[in-house]
Amino acid sequence: MNVQEQIKKYIASQPEPKRGDMQELHDIILDVMPACKLWFLDGKDDKGKTVSNPNVGYGSYPIRYADGTTREFYQIGLSANKTGISVYILGIEDKKYLAKTYGEAIGKASVTGYCIKFKTLKDINIEILEAAIRNRVEAQNDKMG
Repeated sequence: MNVQEQIKKYIASQPEPKRGDMQELHDIILDVMPACKLWFLDGKDDKGKTVSNPNVGYGSYPIRYADGTTREFYQIGLSANKTGISVYILGIEDKKYLAKTYGEAIGKASVTGYCIKFKTLKDINIEILEAAIRNRVEAQNDKMG
């Protein structure tokens, strides 16, 4: 099964209204990042143990570790959780940036250093979420030259 098929199956496996919200978010992210690399992580480690919720990733950027090594990872992530949906916006150095910039305007969502979590799309301002995603992708593209 290729990545697109895994993503389609993952979204289809969600109960409504989460399924529709995740499909809409998937479409919005692909509008912002039309030619991006797609990822599907099933949430299992290399021993097959579940360590996180499955998630869909979009784009790519190099994560730099303290020891100087780097690894490619996605820029934007989408995941269903027990109470709703999480959107991960990775690679932002200022851990207060997301909350400071989008927290007030986004609506009923919990905003941390790299995650925007909400129950349903109708609880949030989708334009603000899209702006946060677009801003991150453009900032990363500027950094890459």
